[in-house]
Amino acid sequence: MKFRKIVTPAALLLAVSLFGAVQGPSGSAGTLADTVAITDPGPPAWTEGVPASLSSAGSGMPDYRAACTTHPAPGQATCLSLIRTDVRPSITAQPSASPYAAYGPPNFQAAYNLPSSSAGSGQTVAIVDAYNDPDAASNLAYYRSYYGLPAANLQVVNEYGQTSPLPAGAGSTGWASEESLDLDMVSAICPECNILLVEADSPDFSDLGTGVDTAVSMGAGYVSNSYGGPEYLGETSDDAYYDHPGVAVTVSAGDGGYGVEYPAASQYVTAVGGTSLSPAPNARGWTETVWGSPGGGEGTGSGCSAYESKPAWQSDPCANRTVVDVAADADPDTGAYVYDTYDQAGWAIFGGTSEASPIIASVYALAADVAPGDLPSSYPYADANRATDLNDVTSGSNGSCSPAYLCNGEPGYNGPTGLGTPNGVGAFRVPGGGGDHVTVTDPGNQVTPLSSPVSLQIPATSSGGYPLSYSASGLPPGLSVDNSSGLISGTVSTAGTYPVTVTATDTQGAYGEDTFGWTVTQQPDAVSVTNPGNQSTYLGVLVSLQIHATSSEGLPRTYSATGLPPGLSISSSGLITGAAGGPAGSHTASVTVSDGTASGSTTFTWTVKAAAVVYSGTIRLTKMGYCLDDRNNSRSNGAVVQVWRCWGGPSQVWQVMSDGTIRHNGLCLDAPGTGNGTKVVLAACTPGAPLGADQQWNTRNGRVNYTNPSAVGKVLNDSGYGGNDTQQVLWSNTGTINEIWAT
Repeated sequence: MKFRKIVTPAALLLAVSLFGAVQGPSGSAGTLADTVAITDPGPPAWTEGVPASLSSAGSGMPDYRAACTTHPAPGQATCLSLIRTDVRPSITAQPSASPYAAYGPPNFQAAYNLPSSSAGSGQTVAIVDAYNDPDAASNLAYYRSYYGLPAANLQVVNEYGQTSPLPAGAGSTGWASEESLDLDMVSAICPECNILLVEADSPDFSDLGTGVDTAVSMGAGYVSNSYGGPEYLGETSDDAYYDHPGVAVTVSAGDGGYGVEYPAASQYVTAVGGTSLSPAPNARGWTETVWGSPGGGEGTGSGCSAYESKPAWQSDPCANRTVVDVAADADPDTGAYVYDTYDQAGWAIFGGTSEASPIIASVYALAADVAPGDLPSSYPYADANRATDLNDVTSGSNGSCSPAYLCNGEPGYNGPTGLGTPNGVGAFRVPGGGGDHVTVTDPGNQVTPLSSPVSLQIPATSSGGYPLSYSASGLPPGLSVDNSSGLISGTVSTAGTYPVTVTATDTQGAYGEDTFGWTVTQQPDAVSVTNPGNQSTYLGVLVSLQIHATSSEGLPRTYSATGLPPGLSISSSGLITGAAGGPAGSHTASVTVSDGTASGSTTFTWTVKAAAVVYSGTIRLTKMGYCLDDRNNSRSNGAVVQVWRCWGGPSQVWQVMSDGTIRHNGLCLDAPGTGNGTKVVLAACTPGAPLGADQQWNTRNGRVNYTNPSAVGKVLNDSGYGGNDTQQVLWSNTGTINEIWAT
């Protein structure tokens, strides 16, 4: 068993002088000055606590306690967070004034070489826990503010994905402490990530598993599960909750030393073990050992599963699934500062593999590279560079076992820490070509006049969030690219056409490139717009006017216009269409054309006129003595249009209008269709509004021509070849006597 530790100021100051500070205020990495205050911290001070289970210090018991029950009921899990009992939680004492070996975001980011400040944006890490912590959001906000992290994008839902109702409060179950630990660890590792907190109704495996399914369905790419319980016959039937290809599902391995828990045993998850993390005078600046003790009973879980099949990527001697895959800090004596006001009195020091699981889930999120269909737990095993991408943990023990690798730190793979702890994100992304990659955004072909200044930013991203450097070849003379920003600038000095290639390389050696053309012209680019002349149209009449323009460099052009009559608009290709609305009057229209480097414009007048009567009288069949006639001199929609022996009465008086309509008694001649035989009727027309194409006619060439563009060649046709009361229809122009009219 691990005995209670007392850290004296003198001893800690000696450690600081050797290794540097382990914690600085407000997100700083820490300095010697930060820790000198240990000898005189001033108010408020951290005070030493007494384990609740002890009557006095030095009794041989561990200096921490489990937040949740250590004996979950059958079918239930327990949370795996541990709380230091030799440190009294305080709402006022600050981590920067603490004499204890515990860590905040800057320490974890440094220890695991993480790109936390530049990666993770847009990624969502989900946390699945039991019960509701009503203080979760406010506690998280305080933690992030203290460490200078950006405000959290936090969403809290129940196990079904609903924001209300949330489960019952955690009460004294300890699950609220678990939620605080999980939220703070995701924030410490991936402050740019979105966080989804899924609160299950109970710690039943079925409720927690439903929460995992919900997290994935809501778009989380990384799901942390800081809970577990003893393996059980039939556990493989619950594996469906954790089988989510394309999503990194991490699970804590347990806090009871050598032995296997579920769901860490599931072959579909990344089982996360625990280490003791300490500063060290080495190149890394840190060292790690297996968290635990040779006598067992405490420390990270590990071992050979009793029921789960071995995944293809594991090759150690255990016949079944071996726990764990990777590890991170979990020892409460080298634990994490956590802010919790629901179960604790503010700042406290936590550990347990509940600390490690959200750390690893967040490392996957920083890598942001999980391929659809993959189980990301396989990535560390397939990483060709894992000797450098992972920190090998080669010492320490969590119990007694055979073979020895299942419970002891050894070079290469071992049970308590798997393949090791993160050294960057290289082991947590798609192996090979699908891993860290750099994408350069194509800026498109460029055209620049000779002797013109240039400022062109080339955007690029590293999937691992690593810093980029830029280079370019083929640039026009006079231009150069800034190595650190990717900004191309200068003044072009020689005309010509240049194929340019820009390359962006990240600090891990991954690179991307883009090639585009750059033309330097002898003369400045110019756009010429042809003036279409002044335009005139009638209210409600459909128009179509193409504006023409040329680019001296032959570049694609886009068009825009101002001052057009209401109802008209211009397309990006320069076609003006629509029907002019009221009121009648003159409009000054201006059309501007741009080719991306130059622009031109033209202005003209567009007059909109009210409709006028061009002709009023009869419309007669020339050779048959019959006139167009409105039966009963009707004034209602749908009135039948016929012919009748010409007599010049009111039912035979028509107005041919300048807007293309033929009117009678305030109604318009209308063909509600385009096919041969469509019956022509009278229908309402609305002056000043866009008129329907089915009311557009003209009386040219001895015909009453239908000008609907969908019925080209159709004319007004007397279906009865003369004779009173015969219906008028549309028909294709054949030149027969029943289609020849006169006004």
